[in-house]
Amino acid sequence: MDSPLAEHRPDAGPQAPAAAPAKAYRVIAAASIGNALEWFDVVVYAFFAGTIAKLFFPSADDTVSLLLTFGTFGVSYVVRPLGAAVLGRYADRAGRKPALMMSIRLMMLGTFLITVMPTYSTIGIAAPIAILLSRLIQGFSAGGEFGSATALLAEHTPRMRGFMASWQFASQGVATLLASSFGTVLTSTLSNAQLESWGWRIPFAFGLLVGPIGYAIRRYVDDAAEFVRATRQGTERGPVMAVLRDQKSSVLLSIGALALSTAVTYMISYIPSFAVEQLHLPASTGFEATMVAGVVLTVVTPVIGYWSDRVGRVRVMSVFAVLFLLLLYPSFAYLVAHPGFGVILAVMFLIGLLKAGYFAPLPALMTELFPTASRATGVALSYNIGVMLFGGTTPLVIVSLIDVTGNDLAPLWYLSGLAVLSLAALLLARRRLRTPGPAPTV
Repeated sequence: MDSPLAEHRPDAGPQAPAAAPAKAYRVIAAASIGNALEWFDVVVYAFFAGTIAKLFFPSADDTVSLLLTFGTFGVSYVVRPLGAAVLGRYADRAGRKPALMMSIRLMMLGTFLITVMPTYSTIGIAAPIAILLSRLIQGFSAGGEFGSATALLAEHTPRMRGFMASWQFASQGVATLLASSFGTVLTSTLSNAQLESWGWRIPFAFGLLVGPIGYAIRRYVDDAAEFVRATRQGTERGPVMAVLRDQKSSVLLSIGALALSTAVTYMISYIPSFAVEQLHLPASTGFEATMVAGVVLTVVTPVIGYWSDRVGRVRVMSVFAVLFLLLLYPSFAYLVAHPGFGVILAVMFLIGLLKAGYFAPLPALMTELFPTASRATGVALSYNIGVMLFGGTTPLVIVSLIDVTGNDLAPLWYLSGLAVLSLAALLLARRRLRTPGPAPTV
């Protein structure tokens, strides 16, 4: 079995030359735009969960309706590992570029269905079934998107893996910012009747327009020299069962490290609903708070990614995971006790900063746990199993814990537990990657 360590030992042979600046920017745009589109749809769906629940999952009990909406949100994550296996292996066999072209086509199809779908009052039971189908298509597409795009970013500039790969998560900040902007403008300018009639479709239509731009950009980006060399060696590329059998420790460590990051991402997407339902603040306030988090994630993530290339992935991530443990509960406890515009903005600024610090080095860390020949498959499987377990279920867990306990802070114990899990995974990953001599990426 190929060792992933051979790829970043000092004596592992010549690395691929660093991409020229213009080419690096093109690679970042091509790899990140699909991830941004995926997360834009995810965040918009979560932001407008209350409206979607009323239009597509009507029920006499608002909580049941919301649970059905988030249940559909979570079910789509069950299919993501299948997309990771199919599209991840395709990326390792045919190339990162063909897999990325396929995933963005599927993503646009799912977004189109949500944008034009008639509501329950118009076509009855077919409406929620169609929404579920669209989410399953998007889930399958997203399953292969992250592994292929992250591998492409990391392989084009090996000496700057942290900076390059961090753009995968910085693009999530862009998506959060855009989705929050739509939410703020729409809830501030439209009446509830207008929002439910047609307003909620506007952000999905915008996402549909972005898709062709991403498709066009990806046509002009080639696979990296590191991947081309691996294909010439004739090694078996991307066998799913071989990854699960021979690299299961890397898969498990990646999932563990991902737990905190992905749960906090989906917690942020739930904040607009939390602001209205638990804090009794205006809907626009929740969206404005997530805009603050989106700005922080977009700006800070690449800086932390660059820093991790200098001081080490695990060192940086461990510091921010500990800060999460120390600050998450007291910050939200203060918010619940003193709900207000300024307080929720400050809390979301803090959460955005902590999240950026933790998840910026994460994509690079995951790529370094797998050899080139199976990198897209390994990263895609790890990421999507982790997101299925700890991401798509998070809004459902939050709603359920608050409903069962009656305590608005109950979900924070769940997030604190995931922080402990991720810290343990990071310590084990450090031992897994440690090699003789300097090891700056550990």
